[in-house]
Amino acid sequence: MKKMGIAIALLVGMAAQPVFAWGNHSLAAYRAFEKMPEVANAPMVTVETLESFLRAEETTLEALLASQEAWATANLEKYPARPAMLAFKADAAQSDEARRLAFLMALRVAPNAKLALYYQPDPLNPTALGPILPYGAVNTLPEPLKYTQKFIALKPGDTLPALAVLASASDEPDYGLDINLWQDSPSDWGKVYGFGTLPFGNPALSYSTQAPFHMGFMHENRVLYMAAPFIKRTFPLLRSYQYSSLAALAFRSGHPYWGWRFTGLSLHYLQDLTQPYHASLAPGDSTLKLIAANALAMAGMPQTKDNMVVLLSNRHLALEKYQTELLAAAAAAKRDTALEQSLRNQNKDRSYPEWNDRYVRDVVSAQSAAAGTTLASTLVATMPPGYVSDPAFDFGVKEDTIDLSAELAKRDPADRARLEAAIAELMGNFGAHSRNEVRGILRANPQP
Repeated sequence: MKKMGIAIALLVGMAAQPVFAWGNHSLAAYRAFEKMPEVANAPMVTVETLESFLRAEETTLEALLASQEAWATANLEKYPARPAMLAFKADAAQSDEARRLAFLMALRVAPNAKLALYYQPDPLNPTALGPILPYGAVNTLPEPLKYTQKFIALKPGDTLPALAVLASASDEPDYGLDINLWQDSPSDWGKVYGFGTLPFGNPALSYSTQAPFHMGFMHENRVLYMAAPFIKRTFPLLRSYQYSSLAALAFRSGHPYWGWRFTGLSLHYLQDLTQPYHASLAPGDSTLKLIAANALAMAGMPQTKDNMVVLLSNRHLALEKYQTELLAAAAAAKRDTALEQSLRNQNKDRSYPEWNDRYVRDVVSAQSAAAGTTLASTLVATMPPGYVSDPAFDFGVKEDTIDLSAELAKRDPADRARLEAAIAELMGNFGAHSRNEVRGILRANPQP
């Protein structure tokens, strides 16, 4: 029992990495969809409140949410059944506020989620349709020191392009929807949702509690699953399916604003899993290395394990920071770089299977997990060593003071080119898989 506890402690450390993938998803999503005819040429969308959509479709929603639960029970390993009391029930007499709460709790997302009417403007075309919203009007998490999001207020009846709705919503699950959903979370709803205790991470850190919904370790060695079966308790597939099926219902029933918005919400989880540090427990580290670190920890020498955890975190953060800096800088300068070209390149879309319920697991996650070792080697070879190879340095603590673009400009141009080529390859996967999901949803629910 003691040995198993130490093994679990090791793997908890590996899993408890940063939980935000690809920075601001909307920056990449605008580029991924701007040349896709089904999105770029879609009719303008009229804004509608969530309460209006729920009121109009509550009977259909009752059946849909029940079918989602049946699908999850049949298809997701380690899925904790939704408590019966949380099932959504149509009731025309209930208030809009009560119906909204019932809907969010049936999905088992944070009931205090804002789901505000807003959009993020395309940084290449930043014209605002309305006033700027403060960060807290859209996001329940504490406002960070630096962020790239800009929120523009919308009101019912406003019209905007489908692309703006889709790209904006693709970033939204990081705004508090999956926060404190666990039995040991400091929230009332976590006590009743039935997900059990947080499988990894620190329940006292609110952002850490979303990790099991945004990461999925679905292609690990069976030895790791035997040592720590809790790493199977991740639920990005649940969220992807919930929101994609809600999008289909919204499109079918004549609510295109919520069709595009739910599609964007679903895309977020697929896009997270195109990041190898979200699809693999320890990219670049073999099962043998993990076992060896565990053996040392069992012998009272945890330093190897602790160093591995720090380096995983540092590489994860450095990759995402540089990717975000590249996209933001290109947008600000109106430059079209290899990164933007890779995001919008549709040539490889058809090299993958058509969208289906298992696509996120069998195609996206499998590809991303397999890319982890090569990516880790590239980061070590091309990034400043102090940031990715020194376990005494905590990148997360210093992140706001680091300008990676400036640092990399001092290095060998060949190193920088190799790193940017690796990021462009990952962003090409981000774009292709995102478009394939949208095609799948629209194929089943064609738009005018």
